[in-house]
Amino acid sequence: MIERLQIVKQRFDEVADLIIQPDVIMDQKRYVRLNKEYKDLMKIVEKGEEYKEALSNIEEANEIISDGSDAEMVEMAKMELDEASAKIPKLEEDIKFLLIPKDPEDAKNVIVEIRAGTGGDEASIFAGDLYRMYTKFAADNGWKVELEDFSEGTSGGFKEIIFSMSGEEVYGTMKFESGVHRVQRVPQTETQGRVHTSAATVMVLPEAEEFDIDLKMSDVRVDYFCASGPGGQSVNTTYSAVRLTHVPSGIVAQCQDQKSQHKNKDKAFKVLRSRIYEVELEKKLMADSAKRKTLVASGDRSAKIRTYNYPQGRVTEHRIGLTIYDLNNVINGDLHKIIEELKLEENSEKLRSTEDEF
Repeated sequence: MIERLQIVKQRFDEVADLIIQPDVIMDQKRYVRLNKEYKDLMKIVEKGEEYKEALSNIEEANEIISDGSDAEMVEMAKMELDEASAKIPKLEEDIKFLLIPKDPEDAKNVIVEIRAGTGGDEASIFAGDLYRMYTKFAADNGWKVELEDFSEGTSGGFKEIIFSMSGEEVYGTMKFESGVHRVQRVPQTETQGRVHTSAATVMVLPEAEEFDIDLKMSDVRVDYFCASGPGGQSVNTTYSAVRLTHVPSGIVAQCQDQKSQHKNKDKAFKVLRSRIYEVELEKKLMADSAKRKTLVASGDRSAKIRTYNYPQGRVTEHRIGLTIYDLNNVINGDLHKIIEELKLEENSEKLRSTEDEF
């Protein structure tokens, strides 16, 4: 492990030197990538220094104990030895997890798309519940949420809603939410008090920067139309809504949320870039069989990942067999325990596949 830590320290010193070079600072893409690497390596270096200090303390304590000439010093050395020895297993475990190769997508912001599935009006209401859950979760994490586009349900909620989330390590946290979410409860429209099952699909796309993909304007067809739904006279009577079609792939993105045609176009391009980028990322993951075995690996979008059961007040995370009887807090944005367990399981899988290296 000391050898691995030394390699990391050498790379850390290299990156620290690179990020102050004028030519690197001028290259925005490279600078952002190196700056992120610098921060990640710093965590390993700091933990490595703590580990080496503990090993050094053990060595010094053993020398004093083996000398044995000063009884008081020997007693202090034994205490130091016990304290340092107790730290080693935890430090080694922490370092192993830190040395697991990071997914470069994890630091990205995201575009989240929620669509009502089976269940009619109740599915749309549930899609609205999921949107509120994620906005509250984002607020807890200090992330910014921005609405991109939506289509309201006839009895509340949304048939579809698209929004962006920006902050620190957003994709690394939110990627676990992709899949089918199922709700079991008595709908407001149910007169017999029977429990119905409805579903909504969540897609979490890493937000693509302009330099991530080569999107040629000549490949994009732009259509303008009048926005529908609430928003006032100016929204509904002017051609402010924008629909973009990427002709080679057939991927479509639209936005009608803003009164300004220009703002709608910018938002639609953000969604379009991310959808195209996600398709390319999917191809990359398909080619990487090891990654496909991980929990999230973009995943089967038709797979049921979580059930929210209102009569029993429980949430079941099917991928890891976790059941929590705290539905009210979860649906109000407290996803921390579920996501931490999913992260832990994914990291454990990665660790098992790299253990031969330690």
